[in-house]
Amino acid sequence: MSLRINDIAPDFTAETTQGTISFHEWIGDGWAVLFSHPKNFTPVCTTELGTMAGLEGEFRKRNVKIIGISVDPVANHAKWQDDIKTATGHSVNYPLIGDKDLKVAKLYEMLPAGAGETSEGRTPADNATVRSVYVIGPDKKIKLVLTYPMTTGRNFDEILRAIDSMQLTAKHQVATPANWKQGEDVIITAAVSNEDAIKRFGAYDTILPYLRKTKQPSA
Repeated sequence: MSLRINDIAPDFTAETTQGTISFHEWIGDGWAVLFSHPKNFTPVCTTELGTMAGLEGEFRKRNVKIIGISVDPVANHAKWQDDIKTATGHSVNYPLIGDKDLKVAKLYEMLPAGAGETSEGRTPADNATVRSVYVIGPDKKIKLVLTYPMTTGRNFDEILRAIDSMQLTAKHQVATPANWKQGEDVIITAAVSNEDAIKRFGAYDTILPYLRKTKQPSA
């Protein structure tokens, strides 16, 4: 069975570039993004880790911690961090998990149980499915899962956009339409009656009987 939205994110203890962590304890009472990589010193992943380093402040504003994982030992991460700084200009100040035993990759079902028990001798192609992003909420449940091919760099602006939507919709009975951005109109959910919608949101537009739009709630 694959991990699904609203499943509890599997907990684990792992070595990272910032010491040993217990994942759920590390998340604390905020949000987290776990993003995985098939191997150190791969070109697309190098740009991704640097991009995330540059966006760390944006995630922090949203009470979101970020953590990377690569199917390699922690000892190899330091040199890769130097390469990331050279390539992107950004220093990686968030933790990177070393998954040399493939335990976390298997736990999150990015690799099959029969993949072996060591990263030694494995190529990026062997680990091609370790290219996922998990957004995890304060309740430790998975809120979003994305998996990319190795040749396509991930769009972390989209991750931020999705987090903005998830945090807004967790607080108010609204949804966000396609391509929504912070500050744009939102959709009133079906659970809210027309009468209650007026009380909650003031004026709204009825596009279809089941599609009502209103201004984004501000608080």
